[in-house]
Amino acid sequence: MSTYEAAGVDIEAGERAVDLMKSKVARSRRPEVVDDASGFAGLFDASALLRYERPLLATSTDGVGTKVMIAQRYGKHDTIGIDLVGMVLDDLVVCGAEPLFMTDYIACGKVVPERVAEIVGGVAEGCRLAGAALVGGETAEHPGAMGPDEYDLAGAGTGVVEAAAMLGPSRVVAGDVVLGLASSGIHSNGYSLVRHVLREAGLSLDAVLPELGRPLGEELLEPTRIYSLDCLELARTVDVHAYAHITGGGVEGNLSRSLPGHLDALLDRSSWTPPAVFGVLAGHGRIAQKDLDRTFNLGVGMAAIVAADSADEAVRVLGARGLPAWVLGEVVAGEGRARYR
Repeated sequence: MSTYEAAGVDIEAGERAVDLMKSKVARSRRPEVVDDASGFAGLFDASALLRYERPLLATSTDGVGTKVMIAQRYGKHDTIGIDLVGMVLDDLVVCGAEPLFMTDYIACGKVVPERVAEIVGGVAEGCRLAGAALVGGETAEHPGAMGPDEYDLAGAGTGVVEAAAMLGPSRVVAGDVVLGLASSGIHSNGYSLVRHVLREAGLSLDAVLPELGRPLGEELLEPTRIYSLDCLELARTVDVHAYAHITGGGVEGNLSRSLPGHLDALLDRSSWTPPAVFGVLAGHGRIAQKDLDRTFNLGVGMAAIVAADSADEAVRVLGARGLPAWVLGEVVAGEGRARYR
């Protein structure tokens, strides 16, 4: 006799996962969230937008990439959701948008309620750190398509920015200063190269390397830093012209997207020291500098372009919030690209 359960889908496990995650999701709640008794949709009170003269909605969607494979191998699932939020909501803040709410989607080979609750708990914590609400999501069981311990997750977020306050290349002028905002580590990009290095070098996730001082698996799963609230506060405090979220493509590739076609960002590589994990990967994988530059953030998770007379105050404001920042470079005449001196 054929049943859904015989096909590999456990409906009761899915319902238990929902029960386990409820209290964690509640921690990300905003006042504008409206309960939907049916649970089919997440509701957000749009009257909150009436305080804007011309509100522009911003949206973004992303996943975590193959970092999930490290989480699965190492058996640690409570922070990978924070990575998802960083990838989605920190894209919104680049234009100056305040993140409002987010939804997530988890596909797995087998629903293990406790594991799903850990993953969603991480998403909820990331939303709390970003000032957004996790208003809904979906967990799908895909037996046969994925192994019982395999999963993937993705999400989408929505934010709002006043049209007149939108940040971006049009605001950038020659003489502006580029600030580097420290990353917490690798974040969520380049893990296909990371896994290649692990495989080729025979490195174990349990290995405690002297450069790191903790198991390699813990270092690789260090959650992505969430910049949203820091960037919003900085834009309220000093004259910010643009941001760049440093993800796939590295500092040069992403910062170039925030420059007008007639200006360059001239960067000083000696202005910071990349976290040790990048040196570990470069050494064990014999990775050339050009490949490091275009694959990883190398310690710069976000860049801010500010007016020259705001640079010192911007560094002070971010430092007071516990976010290390420094002068990374300057904006000069050019052709719309970021480059090292």
